[in-house]
Parts: sequence; C-alpha cells; structure tokens
Amino acid sequence: MTDVSVETPGTNTNGDASADGNENPDATTDANPDANADVTAIGPLTELADDDLELLLLIRHFERKLLDLFGQGELNGTTHTCLGQEYVPVSLRPLLEDRDFVFSNHRGHGHYLSRFRDPAGLLAEIMGREGAVCSGVGGSQHILRDRYLSTGVQGQSLPVAVGAGLHQLRTDPGSLVCAFIGDGTWGEGAVYEALNMAQLWRVPLLVAVEHNGIAQSTPAEANMAGTIEGRAAAFGIRYQRVASLDVNAVRAGLAPLVREVREQRSPLVVEFVTHRIGPHSKGDDTRTREQLAHAREHDWYRLYGAAFPEHFESWDGKVRAEVDEIARDVAGRPPAVWSGSCA
Repeated sequence: MTDVSVETPGTNTNGDASADGNENPDATTDANPDANADVTAIGPLTELADDDLELLLLIRHFERKLLDLFGQGELNGTTHTCLGQEYVPVSLRPLLEDRDFVFSNHRGHGHYLSRFRDPAGLLAEIMGREGAVCSGVGGSQHILRDRYLSTGVQGQSLPVAVGAGLHQLRTDPGSLVCAFIGDGTWGEGAVYEALNMAQLWRVPLLVAVEHNGIAQSTPAEANMAGTIEGRAAAFGIRYQRVASLDVNAVRAGLAPLVREVREQRSPLVVEFVTHRIGPHSKGDDTRTREQLAHAREHDWYRLYGAAFPEHFESWDGKVRAEVDEIARDVAGRPPAVWSGSCA
C-alpha cells in the first residue's frame, strides 16, 4: 500500500488547528528558507512572494471558472482540474528553464499556466475560440507550445520525454526534461521501459509524480502494489518524497536535486503527496464525505488564507475578477480556425 499518510496541516506542536480563520501561530514570514528545507513532512506555510501567490490564485480561479462554465453548458468535452495541486508546478516553475522540455498530462492546466501565464490562450483553446493555443483542436488535454506538450494518454509522455532528453543531451547539454504524471500512470508498462532507458542512458529526466491517492475513481491502495519509491529504486533512480504544501520550502528543498538532474544527468523521481480537491473530471467523484473533508483540510488555498489573511485578500479578489474578465472576453470571440500549427 502506497503511503500517502500526512500530518494534519496548519497545526502547531500542541495540535491547535490554524485553518479556522485565525492566524497560524507557527507561521513565519521567512520567504527564503534554507536549501535544506524538509520537504518530507507538512509544516507551517511561509509567506509567499506576490508573484507566486498571484500565480497560485490564477490557477485556482481559472479551474473554478472552467467548472462554472461547464455547469452553464458553455463548454463541451471534458476537463480535469488541478484544484488543490496548484502549488506543485508553481514550486517547480523557477527551477525549470525555457530550454527545458515539459511534458504534461490530462490534468495539465496548472502546468501550462505556470509555464506561460496565458489564461486567455488556454481558455480560448478549451472553448474553441479565436486566440486558442492550438486553434481549438487540442482542447483541455492536448496542448503543444514551444517545448511544452500535454496529452490525455496515460503513460504516453514518459517514453517521449526520454527520447526528447536524449536529443537534449546531444544538442543542448545542461537542459532537462520534466514529465508530470499521476499515481494512476504507474499502472502503464511504458513507464518502466522509459525509466529503464532513462537510467541506463543517463537521461536528464525529472519525473514529477502528483500522487493524490486516487486514479480517477480507484483508490491507490486498490491498484498499486509496493511503492513509487520502491519502483524507482528498482532501476537505481533517485527518489524524493514531498509532503510539504509550502511553495518556498518545496522549491528550496528540490533546487539542489533538480540541479543534479541537469548537471549530472541523473534521473530523479519526485513524489508529491498531494490532494485533489475537485472531482476527477466534472461530477465523477466517488470519494466519501470523510475523504473529501480530509482533502479539503490539506488545501493550500484555505490554509494560506488563514495564515496570511491580509496578503491573501489583497490578491484573491483581484485575480478572481481578472479571470472573470478573461472569460467574458474569450466567450465573445468568434470560433477558432485551424491555422495548420499551434502557437
């Protein structure tokens, strides 16, 4: 059984809850924790830089707006929001360079927005409107832009990522390839072929595993034998577990490891113990009331709002309004026309 147990977030050593709207007494304002920050356990959140908070809120309100639009019948197809997991790509954002390849999956809106900060282009893509990243033919899951590719096919990205990494070794030494996958993707055989080649050929591959404990509607303990750590170890690949929700701590803790991927061509698997706040897609959530409450207890959005209310409130309403305005603008555009290429 995969260990996804975590400590109760936002609690001090006395077990006093801090997510009830009161300021977290353990929270610090240190936005630059040392590089040895412990990322294996949940600790108090630290105050974020404006840029990070704005991006986190942009992803949060973008995802909420998508669910609203689906509820109003304004969108077709499907979508998979990353509500609750926004801090993962935001933490990694400055650790990745423009020359790096990023491979995303079906739950990739946060990955894309962290990479490009282009909510209008992504929403136009999903709505099939003018200004769409891929002329509206990719939709929510299949985006190609520069060195960024997302796909809804589970396990497909890792073999392609290893191939891209080999190309990078020959043409741009020092760059890396980052692939975001979920816990359910570990059921695909292609994952293991890719890991074998990555380690054998010393490909600079960073595998960011967003382990939210449930693969669509199947709990991890019902479909995964052993652990992700054990599976990485089988190939001699380095592994790091991240339970922290704090962007500053996660970033500081992973920075030296990501640098080793880049400079030493040493593959790395990072397992983020994260929590999916929303449904798998739109209304297909099979979790119990208790499981949903547990996920919400680990929601960075609520916890940060409680720990730093003034900072949170100074940005939350502003970013929500910006997303609303973007949605109005995109909805009023004419349909996208295929141009023969993506952005």
